Amino acid sequence: MSVETAVQPAKKVRTIPFYRLLVKNPHDPIAAFEEVGRIVKGELVRLNMGPFKPFLVTYPDHVQHVLRLNQPNYVREGMFWDPIKPMIGDGILSDGPNWAESRRLLQPLFTAKYVDSLTDEMSRIISEQIDSRIRPGEPFDIAKKTAEIVQTIVVRLFFGDKISKEDIARLIPAYETGVTATAPRIVLPFVPQSIPLPGDRAFRNCVKTIDEVIYPRIHAARAELDESKNVVSAICRARRDDIGPEGDRRIRDDVVGMHGASTETSATALTWMWVALHAYPHVAERVYAEIDEVVGAGPVQPSHLPDLRYTEMFLHELLRLYPSGWILPRLAKETDVIDGVTIPAGSTVVLSPYLTHRLEEFWERPLEFDPERFAPGKEHGRHRWAYIPFGGGPHQCLGKYLFFIEAKLLLAGILSRYRPILHAKGEVKKRFASSLRPDKGLQMTLVERTRA
Repeated sequence: MSVETAVQPAKKVRTIPFYRLLVKNPHDPIAAFEEVGRIVKGELVRLNMGPFKPFLVTYPDHVQHVLRLNQPNYVREGMFWDPIKPMIGDGILSDGPNWAESRRLLQPLFTAKYVDSLTDEMSRIISEQIDSRIRPGEPFDIAKKTAEIVQTIVVRLFFGDKISKEDIARLIPAYETGVTATAPRIVLPFVPQSIPLPGDRAFRNCVKTIDEVIYPRIHAARAELDESKNVVSAICRARRDDIGPEGDRRIRDDVVGMHGASTETSATALTWMWVALHAYPHVAERVYAEIDEVVGAGPVQPSHLPDLRYTEMFLHELLRLYPSGWILPRLAKETDVIDGVTIPAGSTVVLSPYLTHRLEEFWERPLEFDPERFAPGKEHGRHRWAYIPFGGGPHQCLGKYLFFIEAKLLLAGILSRYRPILHAKGEVKKRFASSLRPDKGLQMTLVERTRA
């Protein structure tokens, strides 16, 4: 397959009756999505969802065309984006001039150099969270506990000591609701916003809570305008000329967009981490052995990070099979042609890292969990656009480097002291939401690590 930009006779595109697969899997929409992937094997197709018929783009050449080669034509509007716009705003997670300005201002805050300057503080916060939130021997909800820890880490990095524990406790469920409450509108994108759907009221309340917490922190940081290293203070310094309510709104959108993206990717991936360690004990043993050797009894330190090589390979493979952003919808502004298929202006194009990462043409044994795929040097034989857990092109996630630092510190910090026992029988199902999440109520217990 190849991408074509010249005008050629249009290729007839196949339409998949996706609504039938949804009817067949009423309680597991992602299973229906997986079945589409097995049927089309990277072919560019349309999904018939009744009144809504988006194009499905999964082949790496086609993904590159949308995210890189003709990226300005494919914008973050329409399905998925419109329902969550009141939460994410018009900043780093949008498109156009506002996005470009936000990207320019925020990029320096997510360079390797800047993130490395935060690692001592990050490791201190992680050790503090492990001590305060983990009760060995007591079962807990994995998704909830992981979100609490990750949210607190990110909030502390973003706001420093300028936010109370009470406000952190309000933000955690608000972001959780913001991500999950819009699921009905993702499944039914053709329903007008004026028609209420389940989750709408909860979503509005979550936006209200986020604004009630964020705006006072912004006003405080603006008033001080000091040299604090936290992200909010840095954004306020960068936007010191954006005054008044509009300026506050721009800062708010940048903070909420980066905060949401940073916590959602990390919390979701790290929740699946425990599922993978349970499902693949031979992989888990290698992760445990490396952490035992490198970190010992802990606490984990930034100096340990370079030697956690297999752990990083494990995290890469985790993001391959369980990418947080499992679908990436875009709206075509103008008519385009991809591999001979005409994409009319106004069409929705749905990219899916989840399906791209499972294509047999690019991944040997694609459903098998194998961190060795990401051993040093292995990436040279892989299509650049076959692995896109952080998206790609100009919109690639700024927090990629931050994620791997945070994930390794948290994983090593916990496993240097404890071993996980997952309370699950059989395969853990995926929950339908804007991010890829395990089914509700997944429980785990952490027990003290046995030492030789």
